[in-house]
Amino acid sequence: MNSDKVVVVVGAGPAGLMAAEVISQAGFKVKVFDAKPSAGRKFLLAGVGGMNITHSEPYPQFITRYYEKSQWLSQAISQFTADDIQAWMKSLGIDSFTGSSGRVFPQDMKAAPLLRNWLKNLRDNGVEFYPNHKLIALAPFNLHDQSNGYQLSFINKAEPTEITAQAVVLALGGASWPKLGSDGKWFNLLTDKGVSVHKLQSANCGFYCNWSTYLQNQFAGTQLKNIALHFTAPNGEKMVKKGECIVTKDGFEGSLFYAFSKYLRDAINQTGQANITIDLIPDLSFEQICQKLSNKKPKESFNKYLKRSIALNSLEIALLFEKFDKTQLHNIEYLARAIQQVPVTLTQVKPIEEAISSAGGVCQSSVNHNLMLTALPGIFCAGEMLDWEAPTGGYLLTACFATGRLAATGVCDFLSNNLNKQI
Repeated sequence: MNSDKVVVVVGAGPAGLMAAEVISQAGFKVKVFDAKPSAGRKFLLAGVGGMNITHSEPYPQFITRYYEKSQWLSQAISQFTADDIQAWMKSLGIDSFTGSSGRVFPQDMKAAPLLRNWLKNLRDNGVEFYPNHKLIALAPFNLHDQSNGYQLSFINKAEPTEITAQAVVLALGGASWPKLGSDGKWFNLLTDKGVSVHKLQSANCGFYCNWSTYLQNQFAGTQLKNIALHFTAPNGEKMVKKGECIVTKDGFEGSLFYAFSKYLRDAINQTGQANITIDLIPDLSFEQICQKLSNKKPKESFNKYLKRSIALNSLEIALLFEKFDKTQLHNIEYLARAIQQVPVTLTQVKPIEEAISSAGGVCQSSVNHNLMLTALPGIFCAGEMLDWEAPTGGYLLTACFATGRLAATGVCDFLSNNLNKQI
């Protein structure tokens, strides 16, 4: 052991486990506490459909996926890149591969073998785990060796537990998927101690809009494929992206909307709504669509005409009828424009409990370059509880791993400096 100093990590997700790994390898005693019965629950659920652990795109493009927080996160991610993550997985006996989209996966696409090997490695290195311990309080504490530390209070199956530590890593997650442990209830715990925290909000999420009763009853849960979403942000920036989504009873879900979620959410926060247009056939030009629509047969029903000539499906036709005057759609040029520009007004963001991830959290101004809270020296923050967000595609996990490592490096420097002062 480097010393007899104890480091407490609160949160056994990717950021907390990575911090525990680095700190234990430096020779410090590490105890990991988590509110749930087992580690990595959100990590495991995220891997059910295929564990997308990082992304292979070149770093200059990769880091821009963190929006305005790119420069801040670069200090962590540049030290633990996608290549480093794959090498780390390999060290745990897990091979990886890169898919056609550039996303990186474990060879068997599963999260469980990686987590299992990781936890074994941590335990072999002396890391202790304390499940079913929910953090309820922390306070400065004068330790037995007269050095400063913290006392942390937990509830363990209704029984109070207290522990002291020379340093703490908080990796408590955001507020999405609260049943898996990330409930955001740490918010007041930190703000009460002078830590600046931005409100937690939905990210990679769905949106509400107002559908007719007919569309709700007939098409809720139906997928829209190969469409393009167009959006003009309040600042005038124009955006477009192809993809797919699901029409729900009260709005939209799916990857296309997740990719736009930050911009749509920000517009709703700023103006009360987000106005988008949907191109139902983005691969054809206006002229090509008009050409295909020019062969209507006598006595052919309008629905059949649209399905035959332009291959619209029933949901796409319903969206046209939902948003346009049906009598005007008989004009070919009007119809072609309508197909390319179906207007939809999004009114609200879906609840954070239903979101894939969350935005907001501990502000950049509240931590130093090693992610230590300036208001609480010796306490470090990592992972999704920090104020950043990213799209899906491996970027979320990469930032959790990287900030966990950066916070751990900060802990080691902090303890080593304190040890040298005592000597």
